[in-house]
Amino acid sequence: MADVLKLFYYGFLRLDELDVEVVKLSEDELVTRCRNPCPILWLALRFNLDTKKVCREVSEPVCRYVLERISKTLTFERNYNRIRPYSEGCEERIYLRRR
Repeated sequence: MADVLKLFYYGFLRLDELDVEVVKLSEDELVTRCRNPCPILWLALRFNLDTKKVCREVSEPVCRYVLERISKTLTFERNYNRIRPYSEGCEERIYLRRR
């Protein structure tokens, strides 16, 4: 999961390490809370759209697609009870799906 953190958050999403709080990092699970400048959040606020809907439809499929290319056993979940602007950071969980 440390490699997933580096590849996905710092490599693909190009987030600054200071913007990514690692809540949990184990062999089979990674939980993060991101506070980065987010273009989707900015657009949602500007056009009065709900991030719970926009992120589910725009961002989440891309995240799932990229992570599946890293490994078919990775599962991506976003906690929509902890998403900006309703929360101070967007919480996401990536874990290994057991076959």
